[in-house]
Amino acid sequence: LYAYDDNETDRSELTLRSGGDEINDQLEQKLNERLAMAGMEIVEARINYLAYAPEIAAVMLRRQQASAIISAREKIVEGAVSMVRMALQKLSEEEIVELDEEKKAAMVSNLLVVLCADEAAQPVVNAGTLNH
Repeated sequence: LYAYDDNETDRSELTLRSGGDEINDQLEQKLNERLAMAGMEIVEARINYLAYAPEIAAVMLRRQQASAIISAREKIVEGAVSMVRMALQKLSEEEIVELDEEKKAAMVSNLLVVLCADEAAQPVVNAGTLNH
């Protein structure tokens, strides 16, 4: 009757994993309905262990890892955008350098690449002018 885990798009759906108490209550009720004719009453029924079938387990692990990576990336981007905003604000407030919109865009792009990259940035020394 119920999916094992919640669907990314519909989190309100009752599932075995997220609706444990309600599922246990329904299990107890169904067992009592079937065993009442034998004079038995179930006091408590619960699912103690849930596991994916072996053929699905590896795929579900990849799904969980992908969700974790996406969440981590969202935090990294959120932090990087905040740092870029702060850098532009500080440069403007302290009048260190005046940047036109094109140079701001280039700086934002460069900072986001550096801040969001998986590896450390490799410094590049510009030997020419900033106008090229």
